[in-house]
Amino acid sequence: MQRYFIDQNADVNQRFFITDQIDIHHITNVMRYQNDDQIIITFSDQKVYKCKIENITMDQIEIVLIEKMDINTELPQHVTICSGLIKADKYEWMIQKSTELGASQFIAVGMQRSVVKLNENKVIKKLERWQKIIKEAAEQSYRLIIPEIEYKSNLKEIYDIIDEYDYVLIAYEESAKCGEKSTFKAVVQKFEPGDRVLIIFGPEGGLSESEIKLFGSSAYQVGLGPRILRAETAPLYTLSAVSFQKDLLG
Repeated sequence: MQRYFIDQNADVNQRFFITDQIDIHHITNVMRYQNDDQIIITFSDQKVYKCKIENITMDQIEIVLIEKMDINTELPQHVTICSGLIKADKYEWMIQKSTELGASQFIAVGMQRSVVKLNENKVIKKLERWQKIIKEAAEQSYRLIIPEIEYKSNLKEIYDIIDEYDYVLIAYEESAKCGEKSTFKAVVQKFEPGDRVLIIFGPEGGLSESEIKLFGSSAYQVGLGPRILRAETAPLYTLSAVSFQKDLLG
């Protein structure tokens, strides 16, 4: 059964309307749903309902709630993936899979060693495309939220907001090369439900020494095992490890 999001809170006494044109196209032209067919709707308050399609027009699809579904697919922690800009196809693949693995937010950053550069004219279009990829991945993986994505031009802008997080981790290639493998495990074990976690990853060329020094003792420098991971792979490894520790082991 296909799943869609509605940006309203659930109310059993109210009828709802899907107005997003992309969703309407998918429901009518791709899935070819008709009146009385059922879909799953996730609401802004993270409540999930099985719903029946009441009426379909070109501008909206009217639905009525049928049955509340008891679903919890979110990581216990709010994890923000902050990564340096990398080649377009790799970055899009990373945010898609990271959404499936439970990331709550993304920050794309222009770092010193980023080969990819974004000017102001490209930022808005890129963010729109990335947000569409994230939304589709959230629907596919039965997420209760659609992660947001934003762009920062440099890591200094990230340093200025680290007080918003309970934990800040930097995946540092040099730490892995030196055999460091205990810090990441120890920090993840400290995470409590509801904690806000920021994890920073470099671009293809890695983080520069000046970028690492910028955070000083404000962040944990962690190695991600003995193997050196690609820029698009490291976030997936990290989210998988957090999920294993906090979802499966509890």
